[in-house]
Amino acid sequence: MAPCTLKRMPVLRELRIGIIGCGKIADGHAEVVKYLDGATLAAVCDREPLLAEQLAVRYGAGAWYGDVGEMLARERLDVVHITTPPGVHLALTQQCVAAGAHVFLEKPLALTAKESKALIDAVVAGGRQMTINYWPNFDPPAMQFKRMLADGTLGDPVHVEAFIGYDLAGAYGQALMSDPGHWVHRLPGKLFQNMMDHIFNRIVPLFPDVEPEVHAFAYKRREAVRGDGTDALLDELRVFLRGGNVSAYGSLCSHARPVANTLKVYGTRATVEVDFNNRTVVTSASQKYPSAVGRLIPPVQMASRYAAEAKKNLGQFRRHEFHFFAGMSKLLELFYDSIRRDAPPPISYSEILRVADVMDRVIEQAYPAQVEEDAR
Repeated sequence: MAPCTLKRMPVLRELRIGIIGCGKIADGHAEVVKYLDGATLAAVCDREPLLAEQLAVRYGAGAWYGDVGEMLARERLDVVHITTPPGVHLALTQQCVAAGAHVFLEKPLALTAKESKALIDAVVAGGRQMTINYWPNFDPPAMQFKRMLADGTLGDPVHVEAFIGYDLAGAYGQALMSDPGHWVHRLPGKLFQNMMDHIFNRIVPLFPDVEPEVHAFAYKRREAVRGDGTDALLDELRVFLRGGNVSAYGSLCSHARPVANTLKVYGTRATVEVDFNNRTVVTSASQKYPSAVGRLIPPVQMASRYAAEAKKNLGQFRRHEFHFFAGMSKLLELFYDSIRRDAPPPISYSEILRVADVMDRVIEQAYPAQVEEDAR
């Protein structure tokens, strides 16, 4: 009898990871890195050294710094996560690339599409890689949707609806609305610019590679007036896009309840709705039988499909695959792997730039006076 041999898992080259910017979102990055095979959180940095020290202690980072240059000089990092506001992303990326590090950036990538291109050009010129934290697009429901799209379940996309809800009364919303000096208020597109990546990074990949029409409508729905800089913040955005023979609606809504996060794609073969909050991917049922009896069947089919999604989610929960940042974990796994193999990153640079261009055009229409003032 032949001896039984155990198949050995490949040993991953260990990557030394650093984080610049130790605010709230940095905890999510540190938590994911902590549990990824082949990655070590070597150092963190913030201009407030106490924040860096606290993050390092919470997640076992080897060192903390108050100066980026010092961290890069001492630590020989393979990848740096940049989780600062976007106004400094370009300069920090250039600094990291010069030190030989790849970069993983929080959204939005930069203040403008032009700046975004300069950032990617700097990475390419330095022989490094970058990607952006479009993590919901790598959550289990999004990955399931991508498989359905690839295997032809939907056919060709005809129309897309992407909806993002935002709670101004929630923890992040209150931090924004209580501080007129918050960095989001200084963005050209304010709240919209901070959130609408999650709308357009779902729509753009479904469009043909042409420059789309973009028509944006923005307004402030809330009635309360605080009498400070927060009053300039518009809180409702609707965008119509058309690229080739595909159309789309994108909505950022601060007032509808419950707060939703959905993508609905109408295809030539089927219509599918992805609910990122409830983690369901459901194909719409259609009435195939005549008469009133035929109208009884689709609701039963939909109930069965939601029951199947609940069973799937329960299985993922039991396997410890149901955590909040599952998508970031998958995205980082793919990104780190592309670095090790010197392969293309998980999100193409052309896709990132197309999203940045659409965002620029939306901001120009939502805040025309602000854009004109910044141009001067």
